[in-house]
Amino acid sequence: MQAEHLRRGAAAEALAAAHLAGRGLAILARNVRCRGGEVDLIADDAGCVVFVEVRLRKSARFGGAAASITATKQRRVILAAQHWLTGAGRAHAQRPCRFDAVLLDGLDATRIEWIRGAFDAS
Repeated sequence: MQAEHLRRGAAAEALAAAHLAGRGLAILARNVRCRGGEVDLIADDAGCVVFVEVRLRKSARFGGAAASITATKQRRVILAAQHWLTGAGRAHAQRPCRFDAVLLDGLDATRIEWIRGAFDAS
């Protein structure tokens, strides 16, 4: 069961990356992790560093993909973003940043919702 969950997550991230690239964003990094945090995708959108949370949900029974980005999840993404900006991504540290979400209700490229500025670091 866990392997299937990981496979679906990787497929969702690949769909999200392709969706963003198709709209002009350059993918800078994938699956950035640090102790206590993680961010699925990091992209460049015309000079803005975009930290992207990808959420896949089979149904809206528990609020859907957007509802699953809790305050705790946001803190984990922000922590990983800060970690990346002080490490591997330090060349981008002075650029503007934002936090986006790519929501999928299934592994279907036609059913992707991209929310720019889904949350902020404040």
